[in-house]
Amino acid sequence: MAQATIPAEAAHGAPPAQEPWYKVLYIQVLIAIVLGVALGYFYPEAGKSVKWLGDAFIALIKMMIAPIIFCTIVHGIASIGDLKKVGRVGLKALIYFEVVSTLALLIGILVGEIIQPGAGFNADVSKLDAKAVEGYASKAAADSTVAHILGLIPKSFFDAFATGDLLQVLLISILTGVVVTGLGERAAGVSHAIDTAGQIFFRIIGLIVKLAPIGAFGAMAFTIGQYGIGKVVDLAWLVGTFYVTALLFVIVVLGTIARFSGFSIFRFLAYIKDELLIVLGTSSSETVLPHIMAKMRRLGASDSVVGLVVPTGYSFNLDGTNIYMTLATLFLAQAVGADLTIGQYATIILVAMLTSKGASGVTGAGFITLAATLAAIPNNPVPVAAMTLVLGIDKFMSECRALTNLVGNGVACVVVSRWEGELDKDKLNQVMAHPVAIGTQISDAPPAPLDEPAAGAAPGKVAPAE
Repeated sequence: MAQATIPAEAAHGAPPAQEPWYKVLYIQVLIAIVLGVALGYFYPEAGKSVKWLGDAFIALIKMMIAPIIFCTIVHGIASIGDLKKVGRVGLKALIYFEVVSTLALLIGILVGEIIQPGAGFNADVSKLDAKAVEGYASKAAADSTVAHILGLIPKSFFDAFATGDLLQVLLISILTGVVVTGLGERAAGVSHAIDTAGQIFFRIIGLIVKLAPIGAFGAMAFTIGQYGIGKVVDLAWLVGTFYVTALLFVIVVLGTIARFSGFSIFRFLAYIKDELLIVLGTSSSETVLPHIMAKMRRLGASDSVVGLVVPTGYSFNLDGTNIYMTLATLFLAQAVGADLTIGQYATIILVAMLTSKGASGVTGAGFITLAATLAAIPNNPVPVAAMTLVLGIDKFMSECRALTNLVGNGVACVVVSRWEGELDKDKLNQVMAHPVAIGTQISDAPPAPLDEPAAGAAPGKVAPAE
């Protein structure tokens, strides 16, 4: 199988040849988004009727996510070969996730207190339609701490794949990877089979992603047709506050982390712009999981770290979701005229840290975690029914959550690789020199196989850091 590497032209300082504009994936997605918005705005019923296009695309992606995560994590652990190192990488990743996620939660509270997007809303709780959010509230009520922990365990090994629960898939993937590593040569055949299966799944995803413009068109047409731009106008202050807060988090917090790790957050955003546009159109970061992993490898992150950090980050590193939960909670409290105590603020942060771990980049999951957070506040002055105030705009908020989550996971992967001394800095600098040209060429190609070596490295080995 031919190995995809950074183009030779880019390695020598010249951008690679550009494809015709109409063949570039991100341009196709951008055009599809514009057409979808136009259809939903001018012909709402027609826009709602094409919802199935977006649903079908996300369903095609989701059917491959569980096996891809399983193969990449097992391969990542097995390629390390040292269980102590696996534990070290995992611990570093979890520490990073919790620190940055906590910052995101605190920023959401800080901005909510300063801007106060819900002040003056004066919502009458007695007139809110609680039935509109009953489904979300019932799911949240079933998600107690004990239920959340027990929910990590699938009914059977294969049940996790059948349900697509990412936390369950992570559990069985880690257990399998640890056992395969411990068996050594006796499990060489199993390891090779998993690697081969992973390459097949990545190729399938490469074919599916070509349908991203169709999926983005259907999703955006339905969103505008169903809710209308008027919903955004009605709550523009909250939507604008959330988008600006997320943008500042990416530029200031993640930008500072990126700078200390040796790259520019703006160049990084340019490098993954294709994936960002796909996420914008589909409101789910799962749709680009294989491609973002391939891009992190080509950016210089080691294969073993990519295989562990990126899939794990989809459940444990949800910066956008965390900002949304605290900011939305404060908005609802302000909208109904409720005053929260310091103890209730602390509860919001602690509960949000737990409930956000189940969001997993799925469209609408952030709304369920918000319901769970509200339900857990002691002596809660904010009824869950207040969520009806933001129900109509959640789809627009979901896009920003998914975008922020994606950027956060990409930055986390590079940071952990650097901490491990397995970041190829020469390769990082080469890619960052031409992020737009290289990023576009990579995204238009099929995702890289699991065992692809870094440029200049021998097969099966990680390229050395400087």
